[in-house]
Order: sequence, then structure tokens, then C-alpha cells
Amino acid sequence: MADKIFERDEIKLEDKWDIESLYPSIKAWEDDVDRIKELLGKMESHKGKMADSSGNLLETLRLRDEIARLMGNIYVYAHMSIDVDTRVSQSQGLFDKANVLLVQVEESLSFLVPEILESEESLWMGYLEEDDNLKVYAHNLEDILRQKKHILSKREESLIAQMGDVARAPENIYSMLNNADIRFPNIINENGEEVELSQGNFIPFMENSNRDVRKGAFSEFYKTYNSYKNTFAATLSGELKKNLFMANIRNYDSTLEASLSTNNVPKSVYENLLKSIHENLDGMYKYMETRKRVLQLDELHMYDIYTPIVKDVDFKIPYEEGAELIKKALEPLGEDYLKAMNEGFDERWIDKFENRGKRSGAYSTGSYDSKPFILLNYHDTLDNMFTVAHEMGHSLHTYFTKKNQPMVYADYSIFVAEVASTVNELLLLSYMIENTEDETKRAYLINHYLESFRTTVFRQAMFAEFELIINRHLQDGGALTADYLCQEYRKLNELYYGEGVVIDQEIDIEWARIPHFYYNYYVFQYATGFSAAVSLVKRIKEEGKDAVDKYLKFLGSGSSDYPINVLKEAGLDMTSTRPVDDAMKVFRDLVEEFDKPV
Repeated sequence: MADKIFERDEIKLEDKWDIESLYPSIKAWEDDVDRIKELLGKMESHKGKMADSSGNLLETLRLRDEIARLMGNIYVYAHMSIDVDTRVSQSQGLFDKANVLLVQVEESLSFLVPEILESEESLWMGYLEEDDNLKVYAHNLEDILRQKKHILSKREESLIAQMGDVARAPENIYSMLNNADIRFPNIINENGEEVELSQGNFIPFMENSNRDVRKGAFSEFYKTYNSYKNTFAATLSGELKKNLFMANIRNYDSTLEASLSTNNVPKSVYENLLKSIHENLDGMYKYMETRKRVLQLDELHMYDIYTPIVKDVDFKIPYEEGAELIKKALEPLGEDYLKAMNEGFDERWIDKFENRGKRSGAYSTGSYDSKPFILLNYHDTLDNMFTVAHEMGHSLHTYFTKKNQPMVYADYSIFVAEVASTVNELLLLSYMIENTEDETKRAYLINHYLESFRTTVFRQAMFAEFELIINRHLQDGGALTADYLCQEYRKLNELYYGEGVVIDQEIDIEWARIPHFYYNYYVFQYATGFSAAVSLVKRIKEEGKDAVDKYLKFLGSGSSDYPINVLKEAGLDMTSTRPVDDAMKVFRDLVEEFDKPV
């Protein structure tokens, strides 16, 4: 693909995702919008009647699934339409309409759970025994009933659903401030040119080989954040207060318990992650010592953390070449996986290249009835190739889930969502390390693996610990002032990076630029997911077919069981420290190996 950025209509058909396979026209989409409104009207007649008979229960649950299935199609088509060219007013209209409809659907269905909880569990279990058609809903009902003490009345649940937009206000305000309003000064680049600093080019500047450029970008970037520190503290405080309010009214002991309860994840998983990381921080300290030595620095500063240790390595990988490399690397996953993956590459799951107006980044998306689509903005880089492998992992997780599960279990929890994508990345990385003869390139790839550990396990664990500390402080009656947040964030950087790194004062405000702190205990799952993936890759490579069969069963499980149990079926007990400890051993071995070729 050339460096030129094309208009959408200049992109070849085979390089665009097949959105027409979901809806051939806007008219067909609008017909389904009308259809779902009819179904919402029909759902009104089911209120208050589910407990009357097993037939009523079955009909209501099936109608719920039909509405959810249709809403998935409508919403996915709308957001796919706008994401490929955000400038198109028709697509903006579709997306707005879909969001309004989504709120109506959530409000319409909000009576279901409270109504189920109004009756005794024995009634529903009796209906399950009475009608075999209801057996598919056994886990679904069990999941609802286990949360009985945390579900409010129908009226209260309806009010909460209607408050959705208001509840998102702190995150929306943060997003506007962080993405639209904040402006950064100009800095001098490595060519002596004055360029504007931005969110998009900050990390590339941190990777720059010129230390003065790194230091200048680092200083000006965080100086800008520091000038808004009180506003950022207020928005984060508002978000956490909202979460605490919701936890309290739903009778949870803490915001952590409330967040983990959604997927029935024990608190021990969160606590064991932090425990295991703390016990293995010496591995990170050694890695930082290696970085300092290889970069030949008297002091290693926070602005030296991202710059590549192995320099002058050029991985130029065109899309088709990258796709073939991915296929080769994932051969250990067996014929069924490869067949599905080839379908993804060949049957227009993927929107490959950048065009004007297209949303940045990459993601996997889809509804129960659609292909598991992938949005990319591919350029011929190593990172972009890993992104393809990553998103294909998500899409194939979705593919096997939909192939094996009914609509009610066709999704999978966030807790396991990053496992499949990371397995793909790590198999690709491992394959490249094992098959690269150029020692400099091999060292670069090993360092890439080490950086994945640093950013996805250690850094996300540090974020998770920060979340836990500030939430507990708020719950204990403390105030989340900017000074307090900076103080606690600094302490964690000192702990996680050790005495071998100079913890520059500017880094104290870094919490203000992390959007994930508005996702309510989300980030720990990156660390647990990466650790689980490391363990699974090791098993797949060492045990072969038996481990692959278990892994494919995991991919096909969806939400048919709780995520902890689904991973146990794959051979991983995330309630113990072993998966993280095993991952930490791989990290230590990589640090040792990296010292040899560098």
C-alpha cells in the first residue's frame, strides 16, 4: 500500500470489509429498526407475566434474544459505517439513531432481571425441569439468581438504565478535555525543526533515538497535563464517586467487588496478580539495569524507557507478506483454526488500509449474524503485522464462540477477551524469534517480547494497583485531590521501576492521560490475559494436539460458563498465582537470553 492516504472510494473492494453481507442497503437496515420497535412493543405485553408459566418464561427469553440479536446487527452496521469515514453525515445519522435505539432497548429489557428475582429460585428451577426447551437458559438464570442481593426493583433498574448518559458524563468530559481541548506546545525534533507535540506523536517521540528530543517531549507533554491537573482530578473523582454510589446502592462491599461480580471473578484473582508481580519485581529491575547498560547511560530516566535498545533494525512488512507469516506462525493451532483464519483473510472480514476520515487504530467487531469483522489502518510495519494477528485472534474467538453457542451465550467476558488475541501475537513472535538468523533482528524481537511484558503485565498491574489504592482511599472518606493522586502514582513508579531508574517529577501526573481509569477496574485483565496467553502458548508448543483441543474448546465456550471455569477447562487456574508466576519465569528467561546477543 502506498504512503498516500486515499479517499474511501479509491480503496479497492477486496481491501474493504464486506459490510453489505450484514445489510445490503440502508433500506434493509431501516426495516430492521422498524422491526425492533415492533418487538419492543411486544415485549411490553410480557411484563409481569414471566412467572405465570414455563411457556411464558420461554417466550419472554426468546423474545429478549431476538431483540438483542437484531440490536446487535443494527448497532454494528451503524458503527462500522461511520468508522470507515467519520465525515459522512448519513453515517453520523445512522450511528446517532442506533445509540438512541440502544437506550430504548436497554430500558425496555430492564424489567427482566428484577422480575426473575421477585420469585423464588425453586419456581424457575421447576420450570427448567418442566420444559426441555428452557434448559439452554440454565446458566443464564443461575447467573441472574446469584446476583439477587445486588439487583434493585423494576422501577429502580429502569431509572438506572435511563440515567445511562448522565452516568457517562465524567468519562465524556475527560474524553473531550483529553482528546479535543488540550493543546501541546511545539518542540524541536531530531532535525532541528519545530513541530507540534500531540497525543499521537508523543510515544514516537519517546522512542526517538535522540535523547534531547525525548527529554524535551517528555517535559513539555507532562508540563501541559500538570497545568490541567485539578480538572483531571475532578473528572476522575467524579467517575470513582459514581462507581462507589452504584456499588453502595447495589449492596456491594466495595467498587472492586462490584466490578468483579459482573463476571463472577473472585477478588483473589486481582490480589494474587499484585502479589505475584510484587514478588517478581527484581526481574523488572534487572531488565532496567540491562536497558541502562546497553544504552550506555549514567542515569536511566523515565524518558529512556520506550526507546528501542536494539537500533537500526528495519522490518518492512507489506500486508500480504505479513498475512502469510501469520498463517505460518499459527500452524500449531491446527487445521480447524487455520481454515477459519483463511476464511477471514479471503472473505473480506478485514478493512485493511487507512483512508481519509477513517477512525484510527484497530479493532474486531461483529454481531451474531455478521462476519467477525476487523478494522485496520495497515502500514508496512512490524507493529502493524502484530496488530493483524491480535485482531484476528479476537475475531476467531468470536467465530468459534458463535459456531458453538446459542445467542444467549454468544459473547465472552472481558476477563478472557485478551487471551486469544495475545496467544496469536505470542505464537507469531515466538515463530519469528526461532526462525530469524540475523542476530540483531533476533535481539530486536526478544526485546519486543520484553517490552510486551513491561507494558502489558507490569505497567497494567501498576495501573491496577493505583486504581485499588485510590478507590479504597475514596471509600474511606478521603479526597481525590490532584496532589494526592500524584503522590500515590509516584510511589508506585518508584516501587515498580526500582532504584535503578530516576523517577522524574513529571511522571507524577501521568495518571491524567490514562483513559482506562474510567473503565472501572478494567486494566488488570490485560495483565492476567497476557499471563494466561503465555502459559497457553507454552502448553500448545510442548503438548501439541491435547493442548490445542482444550484451547479450541475454550474459544468455543463463549459465556456458557463463568470465565474462571472456562479457563480452567483450558488448563489454567487463574485463582492461583501459578499462571502469573509461570509468565514471570518466561520474562526472567528472556532477560537472561537478551543479555547474550546484545
